Order: sequence, then C-alpha cells, then structure tokens
Amino acid sequence: MLREVVESRGLAAVREPDRARRADILRVHSEDYIDRLESGRLTDAELRRLGFPWSEHLVERSYRAVGGTVEAAEAALHAGLTINLAGGTHHAFPDHGEGFCVLNDVAIALHALMAAGRVSRAAVIDLDVHQGNGTNFIFAGDERVFTFNMHGGRNYPFHKVPGDLDIELDDGTGDDAYLEALGAALPVVLHRARPDLVVYLAGADPHEGDALGRLKLTFDGLARRDDLVISSCREVGLPTVITIAGGYGRDIASTVEVHRRTVEVARGHL
Repeated sequence: MLREVVESRGLAAVREPDRARRADILRVHSEDYIDRLESGRLTDAELRRLGFPWSEHLVERSYRAVGGTVEAAEAALHAGLTINLAGGTHHAFPDHGEGFCVLNDVAIALHALMAAGRVSRAAVIDLDVHQGNGTNFIFAGDERVFTFNMHGGRNYPFHKVPGDLDIELDDGTGDDAYLEALGAALPVVLHRARPDLVVYLAGADPHEGDALGRLKLTFDGLARRDDLVISSCREVGLPTVITIAGGYGRDIASTVEVHRRTVEVARGHL
C-alpha cells in the first residue's frame, strides 16, 4: 500500500532492490543462523520469538529488504537523502531474530559500507517506539557507530540493551513533549557521533492510533519529527538514509499515512 501511494502521487522514483549478498549478511549474523534460516530449520521456539512462520517468501522478503537498505545507504552517499520503503528491523541479533525482525538491515548496511571504505563513522537515529535492542547489541563497544534511541520506556523489548544514548518516554507522551526531547537530543547526537552517514529509523508506531505504541503523537507531530531529523542532518551536510521501521495501526491506512508523510517530508528537502 505504501509503494502504491508513493508511486501514484509521484513522491519518489521507486526501484526494486536486489537480494542482499550473503557475504554482507555474514558480517553481522552467524553462519549457523543464516544456514538454518535459509533451509527452514529454525526451531519452533525460534519462530515464536521471531513472530513469523517460516517460508521461502519470508527469506526472500528479508533478503530483499536488507538489499534495499544497503542500496539506499550507498545511494545516500552521493544523492544526499534516500529511503527504503521497508527495513528498520532493529530487533534482529547476530544469532537470532525476534520481534518481527529476521535480519538487521541497518547493521548489515553499515558494516558493508565500512568494509568497503565508503564510511568511517555513522549515527543511527532510531525513533521507532520500541528500542532497537539488536542494533545496540551489535554495535556495543564499536566507536565507529553511535546509536541513539528514543522509545517507550515500558514497551517492548522489556529487557533493553543500552545504546550510546537512550531516552525513555512515558506512556501517553504527545507531540510537544516528544519534539522538545528530540530537539534537545539531536545536536548532542550529531556532535558526539561525528558521522559520515546517518541512518534514520522513522517508525510509525509512536502514532496515537498504533495498537502497540502507547504514545500519543499525531500525524502532524510525526511529520514535524521527520522534518526535525532530516533538517538537522541536511543543515550540516550529512548524507541520510531512512528506513520505515515499525507500524501497527489499528487501521492499517493510518500506518501507511504516517509513512507517506515521511516520504513527502523527505521529498521537500531534496
């Protein structure tokens, strides 16, 4: 639905990504996990933790979503601003998936760019309502990547993995308090990170209509959030790649609308 509305309104030029390369995936994920994922040998317990039944389609979609973030990140280095209409699967750990996240696309993309010498330092600005525990775990102790999460303090995951900067929000947080906290944090993040590239996870799940979000941001508040992040990066010349991350609207159209507005805000900065 998101792709259809983006294409029908001419908001962006959309292309289908290639499958992510296995060599890139194995910089982040264990070979045992990837072998068992590809062959359908994940255990029942692993599948429950992941939240999806296994299928060849799940593997293909996961590889393509990662490919989209890798290609969008590469393109951002010369285009300045790009978006993957998928991705942001930040709960995936090296040896397992969880929380509807099979592979950690952001970590795979950053490791690929760093291995190729395209990027030396990066910042991850994760504004999904759920903390990016997998991404934080993968980059723990890696001074090249600064991880910033602003998320629901009482929401999933219930065991948080500390990042470089975490801001926990109370249930019911609305536009004004959210934007004030974000506006204060962004200069700190960019100063401390000194990044060559920013990855922005623009989750739709802080929206007031989200079934799993517990926050109270409006459509307008989320668009202002996107504008604040993108303008902060663009003003200092930082290439930025956006992924859509989570969204669980009680009405799926509301989730699509949040993501559509993210694309529209980004387009306004080109």
